[in-house]
Amino acid sequence: MNKNIFSLVCAVVTSILWGSAFVAQDMGMDFIGPHTFNVGRFLVGFLTLLPFFLFFELKKIKKKKIDSKKVFSYLILLGFILGVGQALQQISLMYTDVANTGVFTVMYVLIVPFISYFIFSKKIHWSVWPAIASCVIGGILLSELKNISVRYGDMLGILSAFCWAIHIICISKTINFFNFPVAIAMSQCFVAFLFTILPMVIYEDPSFGNILKDSYEIIYVGVLSSGLAFLLQTYTLQNLTPAPAAIVFSLEGVFAAIFAWLILGQLLNEIKILGIFLILFAVI
Repeated sequence: MNKNIFSLVCAVVTSILWGSAFVAQDMGMDFIGPHTFNVGRFLVGFLTLLPFFLFFELKKIKKKKIDSKKVFSYLILLGFILGVGQALQQISLMYTDVANTGVFTVMYVLIVPFISYFIFSKKIHWSVWPAIASCVIGGILLSELKNISVRYGDMLGILSAFCWAIHIICISKTINFFNFPVAIAMSQCFVAFLFTILPMVIYEDPSFGNILKDSYEIIYVGVLSSGLAFLLQTYTLQNLTPAPAAIVFSLEGVFAAIFAWLILGQLLNEIKILGIFLILFAVI
């Protein structure tokens, strides 16, 4: 299979996994807080990828001469950004619905090319800009902006989008000198897990019994959204530059709205359907 096509398939599957995960994230806070949920998902994501790392990449990394200090610094940065972005996203689900959080999260589609172009002087193909505009308009149509508490949740979603934009760009840069996707995905899950423990201890009082009550959602999100999806995201960025990859990843907002409608019964009216089509048009 052509490398670009492989990366494109990885990006689409990633967006499906991320979109479906929003429903599990929303349902997974019935008995625990957002930070406890994130600690669980990152730990499960790390444990999911660990066997693949030990079997496929550990020996290769030992044979390859790498700048350990540089690699370590980037992996710590990736994990920290992942932890902050996920915390903002998870908390936003307490104030707004799944569709809104999914849509405003994918506003990174607008942020990534701006950072790439204006800060890193990367050339952006002309087709990216109208696609971004279509994504943004589609996102606005998918959102509900009348309720104050909803707007607060939307604001947290937008802040998380800045984290995801930086995260995408940093992964793309990390691959250039450390092209080991499993190691990258696994390490960032572990670092995010460590960073998330502190706010869990400070702001929440989790119990093992309550964690077990939300265990199905934690396992689903941990295995598929944190483990598999972040691995596929890394494979995507091996061959696609951040700006077009972000546009394909923005499909997660569409899938979040669809899954929220199918599973949670959250409203999906004609205006929101038009927003979905605009985002699909942008990706195509």
